[in-house]
Amino acid sequence: MAGHSKWANIKHRKAAQDARRGKIFNKLIRELSVAARHGGGDPADNPRLRAAIDKALSNNMTKDTIQRAVDRGAGNVDGDAMEEVVYEGYGPEGVAVMVEAMTDNRNRTVSEVRHAFNKQGGNLGTTGSVAFMFHRQGRLTLPDGASEEAAMEATLDAEPEEIETLDDGRLEVVTSPDSFGTIKDALVEAGLEPSASDVGLFPDNYTRIADADLGRRIIKLVDRLEDLDDVQNVFTNADFDDAILESLHDEG
Repeated sequence: MAGHSKWANIKHRKAAQDARRGKIFNKLIRELSVAARHGGGDPADNPRLRAAIDKALSNNMTKDTIQRAVDRGAGNVDGDAMEEVVYEGYGPEGVAVMVEAMTDNRNRTVSEVRHAFNKQGGNLGTTGSVAFMFHRQGRLTLPDGASEEAAMEATLDAEPEEIETLDDGRLEVVTSPDSFGTIKDALVEAGLEPSASDVGLFPDNYTRIADADLGRRIIKLVDRLEDLDDVQNVFTNADFDDAILESLHDEG
């Protein structure tokens, strides 16, 4: 799973440089509200909400702000109803891209997403064009030095899908979205608190990107999509060469 490890590094670099805190919070609040609307306001009975709360807390959102978003979604407070939509497309050189959005105006959102693809040398695809390459999973990256034996013992009852070794030697526990919260709790209780964790769309196979210019173009497309107000998450099957990551780090 080298591709995931490297893409996660890019996401962390971007997050560290991102000064648009208000925009980040707006997207987190939307996810909290929609998760509560669909599955109820109790995170113990709503795995999606549990994952959204964890993500909000990791971005330093206050518990009061989180609770207000949950209450709004659960119907305890008046709020706008947002519709979830997923777009599929191709980036430069055919790299697969999945875009998750929440919108109150589909026409506006699809127009903005299509424009972003076109401006960066990609194109918006039809439904099903790349979705078959991705699966929704929870992934929890364990701290340096964590052993596979300890991870297996901690999560045995929660039944993770598998435990993988990333290209940097760290371990990553792969779960179903529904098991994400249970497995995270088991890891924390065993003293193996994840250094990173998320639920998202992950590709079955990655496309190797060894050209620096192509790598920049792909990341520029992702940046442009993520800057759209209606876009929540962007996923790709790009696997960047180590040298490209180094050059991007130096530029950042």
